[in-house]
Amino acid sequence: MSSASASDIAPVAVITGAGQGVGLAIAQKMAAEGYRIALIGRDEDKLERAAAGLSAPALPIAADLTQSGAAEHVFTTVESTWGPAKALVANAGSSAAAPITQTGDDDWQRLLDVNLTAPFRCIRRALPTMLEAGYGRIVVVASVVAKRGERQVAAYSASKHGALGLVRAVADEVARSGVTANAVCPGYVNTPMTDQTVDAIAARRNIGTGEARRLLERRQPIDRLIEPEEVADAVWACISNGAINAQGINVDGGAVQS
Repeated sequence: MSSASASDIAPVAVITGAGQGVGLAIAQKMAAEGYRIALIGRDEDKLERAAAGLSAPALPIAADLTQSGAAEHVFTTVESTWGPAKALVANAGSSAAAPITQTGDDDWQRLLDVNLTAPFRCIRRALPTMLEAGYGRIVVVASVVAKRGERQVAAYSASKHGALGLVRAVADEVARSGVTANAVCPGYVNTPMTDQTVDAIAARRNIGTGEARRLLERRQPIDRLIEPEEVADAVWACISNGAINAQGINVDGGAVQS
């Protein structure tokens, strides 16, 4: 862990869904770039392990951001420990696959809560101190299905379309303040969440998981899954470059051209 004097001047980043996969890769990237990292997620053990492996001061906070008041708790804890966040990366997400006629209200609401409402609450809570400071970076990790509809994932696609719309509205509202807001839109990433998708495809089609994984790899022109570190690099570009604003940056090997 860095010295106390270094901690006093290092900027603070709040990263949700930071215990594994893309969120952990983002935390590692931003720690290497000199940020103190508040790692947010539901699994306290995963957060503790992630924090122990970072090259910068880390603050694990277990929270379910779909619950009312959770965002307030997270940011109050961060501010009382280190001060206001300079960066928010809303990465936590969830997916589910089913035909639209078999998508129940509970699944629909769950994906909206995780993928859209939770980022909204975090942005709403983070913005006042960023606006006061005249500087801030907001990045939401969305998906390529924020830009296109896709069969079997109507609820997921709708929630990610909403997240991209939210980012663009925020970016336009605060563009002259020194705060930027962007989305990063990955394709299929080599993460535990994609492993669940692979298992679901294998079960639905009665094929092996290796064959199911190849189906996902072939859906991307580069013929492979995206690596978490590649998503983290795109997130860092949004944070390090203040001219990038109101964008949905694809990290999908060319599946969606824009």
